Amino acid sequence: MSKLARRQEVSCYRIYDHDLPEFPLCIEMYEDWLYVAEYRRNHHMEESEHDEWLDGCKTIVEEITGIPASRIVLRTRQRKSNRQDQYQKLYDEKEYILVREQGLKFKINLTDYLDTGLFLDHRMTRSMVRAHAEGKKLLNLFCYTGSFSVYAASGGAAEVVSVDLSKTYLKWATENMELNGFYDPAKHFYLHEDVKQYLPGLPAGYFDLVIMDPPTFSNSKRMEDFLDIQQDHPVLIRQTLAAMKPGGVIYFSTNFSRFQLQIESLTDCTVKDITRATTPFDFQGKLSRFCFLITKTKA
Repeated sequence: MSKLARRQEVSCYRIYDHDLPEFPLCIEMYEDWLYVAEYRRNHHMEESEHDEWLDGCKTIVEEITGIPASRIVLRTRQRKSNRQDQYQKLYDEKEYILVREQGLKFKINLTDYLDTGLFLDHRMTRSMVRAHAEGKKLLNLFCYTGSFSVYAASGGAAEVVSVDLSKTYLKWATENMELNGFYDPAKHFYLHEDVKQYLPGLPAGYFDLVIMDPPTFSNSKRMEDFLDIQQDHPVLIRQTLAAMKPGGVIYFSTNFSRFQLQIESLTDCTVKDITRATTPFDFQGKLSRFCFLITKTKA
């Protein structure tokens, strides 16, 4: 896999994801760092026995990859019982490292949050956005750390609007834009908004390109209402289409494994499933997200 990564000039990629039931780990390479996350499950081991097993896993990972233990970050990955904001800070640390992807730079954090700041499975989708961004007005909803926004700016987008409910992630997104030398306050806007409340107020026929990668569920205290993507996606998509020009496209994705797109409730648009076309080499056969290209057909 490392040879394939080098041929594609990819330095951040997933090398293992629970391939063997006995080893429920996710292992990702971030240049000269490794992120190793253990999926929470009932392992029927005493705490000391589990710690010993985990140390043994780390030793094997170090031997196989050649990455020293000092650069292997070991985490436990689990859903929070109250299902609140998945981007909530977990610790009081703040350790960022700089990585590169397809000629661009991004800050990631391997220790403090549930996710690192760069969704590796969207690598190809980001490239598609960059290829079609020139001269376009782009809206990045649920923007997280703004990687799609950086790619759009790299592709020559005329305007990029990034929306998220987290001020922390909006700041991070702005820093990623600045890191690449693209930030221009006259055309790059970062809005602290609840997407469900923000969409109805958008002007009609304004945007050319929209990224919508929402959480599966969110009941953050900062929201006026909870978000359930299976229930809410038809309204979100229809409201977004209303704010787009004819011919404009939405890249809509979700990690909800039981997601069913309600195509019958969407009018004046065409829908193409691009899940396979946007699946990177390191996620082949084990990607549980969907991606759709939705094109507006009428004014």
